[in-house]
Amino acid sequence: MQKKIAIFGSTGSIGTQALEIIAEHPDLFSAEILTANNNADLLIEQALRVQPDAVVIANDSLYLKVRNALADSPIKVYAGAAALEQIAASENIDIVLMALVGYSGLLPTIQAVRAGKTIALANKEALVVAGSLVMALAAEHKTPIIPVDSEHSAIFQCLTGEYAAIDKIYLTASGGPFFNLPVEQLANVTCADALQHPRWNMGAKITIDSATMMNKGFEVIEAHWLFAVPERNIEVLIHPQSVVHSMVQFADGAVKAQLGEPSMKIPVQYALTFPHRTVCNSPKIDFMNYKSLTFMQPNTKKFPCLELARYTLRAGGTTACIMNAANEIAVQAFLDGKIKYLDIYLTICKTMDKIASISTPTLDDYIETDAAARSVAALSF
Repeated sequence: MQKKIAIFGSTGSIGTQALEIIAEHPDLFSAEILTANNNADLLIEQALRVQPDAVVIANDSLYLKVRNALADSPIKVYAGAAALEQIAASENIDIVLMALVGYSGLLPTIQAVRAGKTIALANKEALVVAGSLVMALAAEHKTPIIPVDSEHSAIFQCLTGEYAAIDKIYLTASGGPFFNLPVEQLANVTCADALQHPRWNMGAKITIDSATMMNKGFEVIEAHWLFAVPERNIEVLIHPQSVVHSMVQFADGAVKAQLGEPSMKIPVQYALTFPHRTVCNSPKIDFMNYKSLTFMQPNTKKFPCLELARYTLRAGGTTACIMNAANEIAVQAFLDGKIKYLDIYLTICKTMDKIASISTPTLDDYIETDAAARSVAALSF
């Protein structure tokens, strides 16, 4: 039976690969809803090619451009953040692939969860910002959340068919572009340097997060909420080859790992086909290309964002929400050339010092905290 897919963030790396998978398996999937933030041109091209039921352009100012371009088609066109939330609960959707970047994915994810849709989750910030709320709603509405991040997909795959409790999770990390750079040289790295990821081709924001290792900190938080594992039982290992995508250790000492070439097509497709597997047009691993696989501990003095993320998980409440908002503002400022690389961490710390965390937040508390943190962060440079 064909599954109907809504792709939130269809113009990004995850979204474009998802459309490739759908095109390769038209008997299994159809793309019914496509959304984008600002990339109207690619959204239009995708819509004309795929012919979804509807598209949403989050940037209201681009609505007329998209509507006029699709005027001769039956495709419905909507715009704005509210439209993203509303369409996430559409009745004709089986799976919501949530690949929006940053905080923007939180409210659409919550709406999809409340509607009981299967969530293929590539937006880690939804759990970073409000993991306790999202997971509680998922349990209440019996909504499946299948991780798409390569690391969390690996853990999910290792756990499928298991009944034993998790003893430890090993999250692997490439180390990013600055892993071998002396710490004293970090003050002079440029945005272009930070965007040169050694293994993965990703969007600008997540690539910068990988350079600071904030992204791995986010993944520690995400793993905690997805798999109900204490922060102290989640270990990060630098694995430059990016072949072992993550590992799970059980009480008896046995360790299961998921391996593959650095490609997002396998975790995206697995989330869409779960609990089944089918042929994937992705590079197959050749072990002769990897004479050795190495693992190292991260230097948290060199990459303090990793420990900062762990701290927010221990602190609870809206602490991680504050961190995420400040990080989004700081990363964009770095991309725009307004601050230096090391100022990203400093901006986050300054913001966290100025805003008090709410211990038992409601959704409104998360929304208000996010807005306040962004305002404070923007004034710090």
